[in-house]
Amino acid sequence: MLARVESCCTSGIDAHVVDVEVDTGGGLPGFSIVGLPDTAIRESRDRIKAAIKNSGFEFPPKRITVNLAPANIKKGGPGFDLPIAIGILVTNGILSQESVRNRVICGELSLDGNVKHLKGVLPIVVKLKDFDKKDIILPKSNADEASFVKGIKIYPVSELQQVVGFLKDEIKLKPLKSNSRILFRKNSQYKVDFSEVKGQLSVKRGLEVAAAGGHNTLLIGPPGAGKSMLARRLPTIISDMTFDEALETSKIHSIAGILSPKKGLIATRPFRLPHHTISDSALVGGGTYPRPGEISLAHNGVLFLDELPEFNRNALEVLRQPIEDGEITVSRICGTVTYPARFMLVCAMNPCPCGYFTDPKKECHCTPYQIQRYLSRISGPLLDRIDIHLEVPRLTYEKLSQKRSGEPSGNIRERVNDTRIIQKRRYNKDGINFNAHLESKMLDRYCVLDKEGEELLKMAILEIGLSARAYDKILKIARTIADLDGKENIEAGHISEAIGYRSLDRNLWA
Repeated sequence: MLARVESCCTSGIDAHVVDVEVDTGGGLPGFSIVGLPDTAIRESRDRIKAAIKNSGFEFPPKRITVNLAPANIKKGGPGFDLPIAIGILVTNGILSQESVRNRVICGELSLDGNVKHLKGVLPIVVKLKDFDKKDIILPKSNADEASFVKGIKIYPVSELQQVVGFLKDEIKLKPLKSNSRILFRKNSQYKVDFSEVKGQLSVKRGLEVAAAGGHNTLLIGPPGAGKSMLARRLPTIISDMTFDEALETSKIHSIAGILSPKKGLIATRPFRLPHHTISDSALVGGGTYPRPGEISLAHNGVLFLDELPEFNRNALEVLRQPIEDGEITVSRICGTVTYPARFMLVCAMNPCPCGYFTDPKKECHCTPYQIQRYLSRISGPLLDRIDIHLEVPRLTYEKLSQKRSGEPSGNIRERVNDTRIIQKRRYNKDGINFNAHLESKMLDRYCVLDKEGEELLKMAILEIGLSARAYDKILKIARTIADLDGKENIEAGHISEAIGYRSLDRNLWA
């Protein structure tokens, strides 16, 4: 007897509908699965057999063949356990073929028949709308993340017996109802705030400019100056996350298996902090069956690289392509997938190996050669992609002991929101969203200087010795500062502030 049950698998952040075909016939008892299954699927034979028996059903002593169609797509993960088990029960006469028609079933089974949590459910449910599928049976622990997709009837289940009872109309299950907008607003609260940072007004202003224009940023200062504290609070001042952005980001985290079942959706900007010992594949993604790396998990948020010179040179070089393209393609033996990776890169480093080159209180014992060698660990091409360099000085006792709190993140975020709206309207026909993405050919059109601004920039180039690279960066930063001030043209004050955010170009560390 032949049974057919619909299920799904993921590839990258997309999903594919898979027909699980189960055939039972004569001959010696056996159980084989074909259709490019991975090890987790091949091992499901023992899980399924035990789950069916421990749920009180008879496992047929026949030759069982399972085909996962289409056969040319590689399938991975334990999510086919439940549909295969249901298919076997259909062939055994316990369920009818009609009971599973037009229903998508996904889930991993434990030996006692319980349905366990599954990775990648959110992209599966999103994809079902494109295939005009209306019903999906999935693990109860995945219900919250799936409920954010409208137009799909979601039936959460916790055990195999419950699924069989529902399909036989012996148990009534109501489709899950969830107000996605209310949950989205509830989850959009940050645990940290810029008001908690004392002093560092110039650095806060620089981070506001970075958030408004989408500029990659480098923080330079002695140990304990607050670089990490400031970076952790940067996501709280970036423009509010839209529902579509939250859905896209949550899909990546769902595939990686780190999406919290309690929240179901990531409604705040991600902040990823990989250790400097991270490998290339962990940073960009990889594995036998490619999984998203840190740069994809930071999509629509911030990727923070603390102690930048300590990172492996190869790991840093792989950042260049996703910074430019906003996506990363991972190729492995088992397939090639593309993950989105549009993030703000924020790096932090000491000014020298000991960290006290710019500290007025502690003496630096590094030689000029050691300092230069330390800075040279950061490649020029990567440095080219960082717009803003911010000096983070050590705080004085007076600043540390002050009782007054700083400006809250909400106020700063409102200004950033307004500035990003200006940029979105300006570049709606150019295929970019932020000033940081301006190409050289666009600078003459969008970065118009007044006469004083031109003279100031000319003097900076001639007397300070700024490079052509720095010239373009200053114009982009000045454009963002002008937008924050609500000015159409760039003025001398905007140029002056922008020059102050290019400390490495001014040879302060040589």
